[in-house]
Amino acid sequence: MQFLRSHAPRLLLILALAALGAGLCAVLLPMENRAVTGQLTGFPDSDAAAHRARPLVLAALCFLPALGGVIYSLGGTLDRYMIRQFLGIFAICLSALFMIWLLIDLSDNIGEFRAARDTAATLAMFYGSRLPAILLLLLPYSLLLALLYALGKLSNHREIIAIIQSGRGVFRSTLPLMVAGVFLTLFCLGINYHWAPVAEGRQDEILAEASGKSTTEATRVLYRNPAERRLWMIGAFPSDYQKGRPLLDVEVTTTDEKQRILSRLSASHAKWDRDSRRWTFENVLLGSFTPGNPPEYQRSAGPLNIDSWPETPWQLIKPGLSPAYLGIPDLSTWLRANSRQPSFADPAPYLTHWHYRWALPCACLVTVLLATPLAIHFSRRGPGGGIFLAVALAALMLLVSNIVLAFGEAGLLPPIAAAWLPNLTFTLLAAYLFHRRITGRPIYHTLRRILPGGG
Repeated sequence: MQFLRSHAPRLLLILALAALGAGLCAVLLPMENRAVTGQLTGFPDSDAAAHRARPLVLAALCFLPALGGVIYSLGGTLDRYMIRQFLGIFAICLSALFMIWLLIDLSDNIGEFRAARDTAATLAMFYGSRLPAILLLLLPYSLLLALLYALGKLSNHREIIAIIQSGRGVFRSTLPLMVAGVFLTLFCLGINYHWAPVAEGRQDEILAEASGKSTTEATRVLYRNPAERRLWMIGAFPSDYQKGRPLLDVEVTTTDEKQRILSRLSASHAKWDRDSRRWTFENVLLGSFTPGNPPEYQRSAGPLNIDSWPETPWQLIKPGLSPAYLGIPDLSTWLRANSRQPSFADPAPYLTHWHYRWALPCACLVTVLLATPLAIHFSRRGPGGGIFLAVALAALMLLVSNIVLAFGEAGLLPPIAAAWLPNLTFTLLAAYLFHRRITGRPIYHTLRRILPGGG
């Protein structure tokens, strides 16, 4: 009974977070299961294992706060005190950055919102669907600011010194903050699996649908089926081509084994039926090519139906998809389908972004490792130099990450190196800074050598 009395608040916290996770699962998982079923039904060549993992990843995200509550309850008094100090500041920083970002984005899109039929509903759908991408963008910066403020405040009040004098080293004293960084990394990894990149790519589609305009998912796409020796050229994919909207300005060229043209089909619209797997072409112009003779063209009297072509719209659109807006399941599908014809579709951008989906969330943990030794200070010089260096290193990490990612997309670096090199480099730098802090060698001495006058 005494145990229950003393631990009741923490037990109630865990139960509340578990109930919240269960409620979110009850709402989100049926919708996600329907989306996965529709994906696999309409596009059977998708990576089934990667798409079926989406509900499991979503369920893990829903219960991640409950797991955090369990770890918080198992921590000691000083661990829980450090986490409370950090979480309060982190919530303020994240809210402030979100409001700043929201005001800037609203000013950029206010014209489109005014043109929408229902402004309130459009605003809710636009920012609600983009929430995973917004969180993925803002979390590392919020984490950096919260760490700098919380640890700077604890250092100024000499609380860090008191914690260390209780028998804990610098690393053990800041371990709760690193655990928080691991949890944020896991959260970012979950939303970056599918929802964040896909949400970022839907913003133009949502605005166009709200204002009654038509949008395209991709334009001027080439797709080659080497087994059937067919080359597709599609002028435009409507944004809702998955729902049955026809493809526009389609041209299909068939060749023989010597790459000589046998026939060419041109159509203004091409529609694929999921149930019968039939292609229907409208306003068709058929061209027949015979070696040594001029081509013969014939216009079809009505729609042309073809049942023998196995291509699906999802296969056709793959070469025209931007890898920046594809999650891990779609990237895996693209790479598996195009690995046998790299000369036609360059896999470097897609393979680079596949690795980047796993590497990007780790920026949260790297930020913790960089900011922690720089935010702590023991002298009366103040935290100015350390804070400046932490912000500069975080900005440099972002710059290097973008540059190296571009090199990977261009094929100048191996994809795995382009995705992971910034994280590994700045992790080693963070280990060096931690070593100097743990061994008691002031970091500001290094700052004075690097930046004359830095303190």
